[in-house]
Amino acid sequence: MPAYHSALNDEQDARQVGNMAILPIKTKIRGPAPVANPEEGDIVDETLDLFRANSLFRNFEIKGPADRLLIVLILFVSDCLAKIGTARTVPTQIEASKSLNTLSVDNFAIPGDANFPLNAHYAAPASRSDAEYLRQYLTQVRQELAARLVERLYADGTGKPNKWWMSFQKRRFMNRSLGS
Repeated sequence: MPAYHSALNDEQDARQVGNMAILPIKTKIRGPAPVANPEEGDIVDETLDLFRANSLFRNFEIKGPADRLLIVLILFVSDCLAKIGTARTVPTQIEASKSLNTLSVDNFAIPGDANFPLNAHYAAPASRSDAEYLRQYLTQVRQELAARLVERLYADGTGKPNKWWMSFQKRRFMNRSLGS
């Protein structure tokens, strides 16, 4: 059974930095990301929907630039779950939100950096300005992803993270981690 790929691979007018797509997102967080139609799903929704199924796969065939973004975001969700799972006490929704927001804005490697774990599959940005744009875009997307992940984790109202999501905290998509 093959892994699930991004439905946004067919976006014709999406900008690319290196070989990663810059896709629109629905967000109120300031940043360079294009604004998506609020009626349609975006890459953040797609990441959260495909995370649990795709995290079971060790291999992932990249079919387009949106898949490259999807891989980075799935790895980030995995790091977020690991961060919540390693807390000494079960974090409340507010504590988890603060923790994941801090994680999303912490310094991280982008394609082309020496410590980026998937450099073999990603092209480095063509210029320094492209690299800075990609870093700002990924920071914005990571912040939005962290906020929506916390909403899903604590959706049941018990004040504890959902056990079906937390069961994936030790699982590594493609046996990789972003190193957060």
